[in-house]
Amino acid sequence: MTEEITGVDLVEWQLRVASGEALPKRQDELRINGWAMEARLYAENPATGFLPSIGSLDHLAFPDELRIDTGIEQGGEVSPFYDPMIAKLIARGDTRDEAIAALRDGIDGTEVWPVKTNAGFLGRLLDLPEFGEGDVDTGLIAREVDFLVLPPAPESEELAEVAALLCASSGEGPISAALGFRLNAGPRAEARLLDDSGQTHIVSFDEIEADAPTADVLAFADGFARRYVLAEPRGSGVNAVGDGAILSPMPGRIIAVDVTAGQAVTKGQKLLTLEAMKMEHSLTAPFDGVVAELNAEAGAQVQVEALLVRIEAVDDK
Repeated sequence: MTEEITGVDLVEWQLRVASGEALPKRQDELRINGWAMEARLYAENPATGFLPSIGSLDHLAFPDELRIDTGIEQGGEVSPFYDPMIAKLIARGDTRDEAIAALRDGIDGTEVWPVKTNAGFLGRLLDLPEFGEGDVDTGLIAREVDFLVLPPAPESEELAEVAALLCASSGEGPISAALGFRLNAGPRAEARLLDDSGQTHIVSFDEIEADAPTADVLAFADGFARRYVLAEPRGSGVNAVGDGAILSPMPGRIIAVDVTAGQAVTKGQKLLTLEAMKMEHSLTAPFDGVVAELNAEAGAQVQVEALLVRIEAVDDK
């Protein structure tokens, strides 16, 4: 950010000094011009307690109006072995309010899929009046956590555009929905859309002519991302997992297993510890019971949603 408001390349200066050169300017020659603000885009899912998200960056796009400091590009891989930061998003303005607005607009234009990011969280944080006024404290995020991490319900315009793209767009998916355009009016049609959270939307839309339907559509708005497919009329066919099933919330390595098969456990008791992206995550028992199934051992690598432990409730009769 310093470079944005001083015009000084600090990295270049460090290299010059390391080579034995003198600093190019004295302190009294430096001037600050305007405001700069930086947000760090992380591969993490705020809706699940900011757990790391890893995988291939099949879709990655940044807005031109921001300065983007990153070492990764579309098609790259976010692995569990390094820091989860994807990029630094840097905006500049003549005033603090202008810098905030520029950063907010830039976050709106940031698109990442299928890796989960904190982009929507960052945008919502900038929207808070307390942040705009500079009246923040360490309890702000906890007080506003629902507003900050939960994605908003999709707008009717988004659903209509997605439905039209799914039902009438040619080409092979996924493709990015250019939210905001107006479709040419045509006969009205209806579609059942399924988003990646499992929610079904029934939507009417204006039909458009095209050669063949696309497989799915990615929609980006306010830093949040959604993927839509056409809902199968007979349901998704996905089996629900029982409450006692402990699934891996992310790919990672099991570093400790604290229970054995058949062992009695109490609600909240630690079952095992999972490590990913330099962070340790304890998985605990959801209720009193016994370990009916144990598929975890220390040192093993596991994938997201792998069944690690199944707790069976004990009948109090």
